[in-house]
Amino acid sequence: MKRVLIIGAAGRDFFNFLTVFKDDRDAEVVAFTAQQIPHISDRRFPAVLAGPRYPQGIPIYPESRLEGLIRELHVDTCVLSYSDLSAEVVLHLSARVNAAGADFVMLGAHHQLRSKKPVVAVCASRTGAGKSPLSRAIVPFLRQAGLRVAVIRHPMPYGDLAAQAVQRFATEADLLRHKVTVEEREEYEPHMAHGSVVFAGVDYAAILAAAEQEADVILWDGGNNDTSFIKADLYFTVVDPHRAGHELTYYPGETNVRLADVIVINKVDTAPAAGIATVRENVRRANPKARIVDAACTVTAEHPEVLTGKRVLAIDDGPTLTHGGMAFGAAVLAARAAGARELVDPRRFAVGEIKDALEQYPHVQAALPALGYGDKQIRDLEATIARGVADGVEAVAIGTPIDLAKLVKIGVPQTRVNYEIALQGGVVLGDLLAPVLPAAGATKH
Repeated sequence: MKRVLIIGAAGRDFFNFLTVFKDDRDAEVVAFTAQQIPHISDRRFPAVLAGPRYPQGIPIYPESRLEGLIRELHVDTCVLSYSDLSAEVVLHLSARVNAAGADFVMLGAHHQLRSKKPVVAVCASRTGAGKSPLSRAIVPFLRQAGLRVAVIRHPMPYGDLAAQAVQRFATEADLLRHKVTVEEREEYEPHMAHGSVVFAGVDYAAILAAAEQEADVILWDGGNNDTSFIKADLYFTVVDPHRAGHELTYYPGETNVRLADVIVINKVDTAPAAGIATVRENVRRANPKARIVDAACTVTAEHPEVLTGKRVLAIDDGPTLTHGGMAFGAAVLAARAAGARELVDPRRFAVGEIKDALEQYPHVQAALPALGYGDKQIRDLEATIARGVADGVEAVAIGTPIDLAKLVKIGVPQTRVNYEIALQGGVVLGDLLAPVLPAAGATKH
């Protein structure tokens, strides 16, 4: 029997286990490794989800132990099962695995669930490309066509995995009951604010079955630039010209580009012309059959006067700034547009895990990532903001899509920053979504 180790980050790894390996009598999964997300290693994938072949569950170890685990557990094959990795990082991982004596495997995108309902998938080339604003635009359009829509979100199971097997989010009470992280709120709250029900968790076969009971059409809102877990009838991929070239040099972002029916070049209003041209040529060569459309990402502060002439602390979406690789986000853009006197660098007053994150990701420029993967990190975020206020911060721009003031105290005037996608060149969503509307039973267009 082949002994398998799944290299993951609490998402695709569990999906691959449940759909590919759980019932494979020719393979035994001896461990998972975890990376990217803090506080998720040194736990177990529970027996109640792993099934009778794994009565003790499956241990999860830090990826830093990879070579030792291959030797200690006599691993035959390592399966790469997480996303938003550069091609160089993937090659380094494969070299580590091969040198330690195991095979290195990347499963194909055909390992998907199939829905009884039409499926629209929204994926991306990189974290922070603008996938979520596109998803938030598509859902209301489908509703206006008389369709019930269920949003299925890429997994973020950072707590009790058994309790998180199937999650349904419709109200604030649901968020509190499931003890979600800031990162989960960033993805769920904007959908919920528009009346959507969001499904997520660990067991995506059960999640899909639950969503199908409430919907005429399924929208897969992919995260971390992963590929869709569900076979899509219409596949969107959002690419980012602020990171030109990444659409062909990140895994599995390039896979998303090649799978797409529609490729959306986002942020054309703020990206350099050379970056837009490079991305357009790259995606055209990689996927000549896809329709390529442009989109602006309109950034607006709700109260820009709060920022004018002030020393501003810009707080932006955490994953976009960290493993997403962006130096800044919407809060920085809004503060500049509002005429902030200074964007304050949070490094000099960051504490605890926030300080650690800024040291780990030195590319971040004058922005504070809204990290909150646990109570400790949220307390460190609050303490960092408080120290910034004591250090002379006069206003805060909040670019994360949640109401951060509900979770942490902010002792100075603040404003939320919103960003919405706007298709360019006369392109309308109805045209792009036309292939799925009849199958979904749309009553109006």
